[in-house]
Amino acid sequence: MYSTQLIGATLALALLAPAGRDVRAAGSTADVVFEWNQILQDTVPGPQGVLTPRYFAMAHIAMFDAINTIDRQFEPYRVRLRQSGGGSPEAAAAQAAHDVLVVINPAATATYDAALARQLGKHPSFFVRRGAALGARVAKEILEWRRNDGWVVSPFPAYSEPLLPGGWQPTPPNNPVAAFTHLQNAVPMALLTATQYLPPPPPALTSERYATDLNEVRLIGRSDSATRTGDQTSIARLWNGVATPGTGTATNFLSIWNNIVRDVARERRLSPVETARAFVLVNVSVHDALQTAQASKFVYGLWRPVTAIQQADSDLNPATDPDSTWLPLLTTPPYPSYGGNMACIGASAARVLQLAFRTNDIPVTVTWRQSGGLPEVSHEFQGFWQVAEEQSESRIYGGIHYRFDQVAGQQIGRSAAEFVFANYMTPRSRWEH
Repeated sequence: MYSTQLIGATLALALLAPAGRDVRAAGSTADVVFEWNQILQDTVPGPQGVLTPRYFAMAHIAMFDAINTIDRQFEPYRVRLRQSGGGSPEAAAAQAAHDVLVVINPAATATYDAALARQLGKHPSFFVRRGAALGARVAKEILEWRRNDGWVVSPFPAYSEPLLPGGWQPTPPNNPVAAFTHLQNAVPMALLTATQYLPPPPPALTSERYATDLNEVRLIGRSDSATRTGDQTSIARLWNGVATPGTGTATNFLSIWNNIVRDVARERRLSPVETARAFVLVNVSVHDALQTAQASKFVYGLWRPVTAIQQADSDLNPATDPDSTWLPLLTTPPYPSYGGNMACIGASAARVLQLAFRTNDIPVTVTWRQSGGLPEVSHEFQGFWQVAEEQSESRIYGGIHYRFDQVAGQQIGRSAAEFVFANYMTPRSRWEH
């Protein structure tokens, strides 16, 4: 089981490294992992949307496997190498992250090259060079593993639903075609298939549950709602800025959870390899949960609230009424509704952190960096699940999801996180080190 009663990073490095080495990496192995995580946040293209977790997961898997090859505290995530004679874990992590990212995000190569050069130094020692060589080997295997994973396609395969009640239709204001239609057939990072934890079908249009949830979002999610509070409007807009970079914040949806990992790892004084593992647990759980939720959208093809409310006269449910002028607070994403992506992201991250630290009750602060010189906005929470709940609720406040979407998304997220935690990077016995 994952322990949070650990020696500090400095002592851990002293145990890992021979005396007199000249490592020019930033401070400690954990510091290098933190730095590359921040580089990811600063360089991963905002418009990638649903594809964003792929960058984070691949880079962090590479760093973990590189460090763990030297440390050998856990089973490897993917790459199983023997490294006799040691090597710098800092250099291994830096080289592994660099070599993955220059391939999958070549537009930021100059940034990645500069970071690596600074971390390795102008005249790296043999110990550093040996670590860097290990990192390069790990990165090569990670890239080969994901080379034909089906995640990156252009253009997206065409998708449409018959024009029947309940079927997805393009949504205002611009009525774009469906995006990210291909992920049901892409290869997950950890799960066996993208539909391993597919939720049950959404409620029937004629059901009481459907009417209840539709009427809830109709009231609270309307663009000019008199029911929604000022705080709820702020929550919807902040989390939408995370989901849609450029709409008011400079914080993407993975930054929130990666910053939580960073803060808790520092506060709990995780060792370097445990820090690397924590980042992998969160980013892989989010990656595969989000893929499952996106696959679910196209398996069920459910219309979005804006369509459902405007066309409620066709749903045969006596408890719903049409409103042809209804529009949501937020712009609806260009894909079907069920299950909710934001809900599954939060649930997967919160659940895997709860498992890793054996508790939910670790206070955290979420901070959004706003664009345009506006001040930062911070929310404080008593635990991981409280963050996930606000993330989920934000989409109902914004008028773009039904509550049953979010329940399904959270179910997906919890299941994916539990699978990742149980099956990947499990602790080795001391006899295996």
